Amino acid sequence: MSPRDFTTRAALLDQYAVVGTPIAHSKSPQIHNAFAEQTNQALEYKAVELPIENFEKKLRGLQKLGYKGVNVTAPFKQQAWKICDERSPRAEKAGAVNTLVFGNLDGKISGDNTDGAGLARDLVNNHSILIKHRKILILGAGGAIHGVLAPLLTLNPTNIILANRTVNKAQKLADVFQTVGDVKACGYDDLSNEPFDLIINGTSAGLNQEVPPISNKVLGINSVCYDMMYNTSAPTAFVKWARIHGASRAIDGLGMLVEQAAESFYVWRGVRPKTTNIIQSLRQ
Repeated sequence: MSPRDFTTRAALLDQYAVVGTPIAHSKSPQIHNAFAEQTNQALEYKAVELPIENFEKKLRGLQKLGYKGVNVTAPFKQQAWKICDERSPRAEKAGAVNTLVFGNLDGKISGDNTDGAGLARDLVNNHSILIKHRKILILGAGGAIHGVLAPLLTLNPTNIILANRTVNKAQKLADVFQTVGDVKACGYDDLSNEPFDLIINGTSAGLNQEVPPISNKVLGINSVCYDMMYNTSAPTAFVKWARIHGASRAIDGLGMLVEQAAESFYVWRGVRPKTTNIIQSLRQ
């Protein structure tokens, strides 16, 4: 195939991307291009690093280039929420978006948040973890948590405790979701010694191979630990901690990554790809 043929082919493919900084490590292009091949969708998906400054200008530049939509990752999820012309109900509630749809004719940007759906599907469908009537502890109160609270609460847990280094930040987030379910906030030092059924780490401590400063007394013999971060080459710091301290199961967030990507793909293309084989291939 000649270079001209490659150019012509690329022009026929709908363009999508994941934007963030840094972004070179992202597995999203591998995932979405696999989805496209699986579902026979004519699209190309790339990783595009955008600067902290002039994020909106650079984002709209992609729209002008003809991109159909983008995924948004750290540190832009809340910033992207603000520039949306319209948002899905789940994005509106979350105060953060990870999926943008570009309107080529009217120039509008629509926002959605698929993080919570991805987490819920990974927990329930892929790992058969019960949420209903279970006590859940979530570590952190940053952008990663905003999108997952409502989907978890709709599965009817007994309650959710948000523990964070800055209690005020966790309390503000808990207040937003009080109408959806029982959510309370506290500091790490304020956690009781009563074990939780499910402990979800939504902090970025793992980037420094650290674990949030919590007592292992929050773990019982049946406790499940879930790290929203992932590492395909070795267990994350939180997964290691959970295993050392006797959690019944310790799982990382690779499945969540793939499941939220599948939900974004559905938002864009109206087709829901299968995820099991892709999760397995990433593990290998």
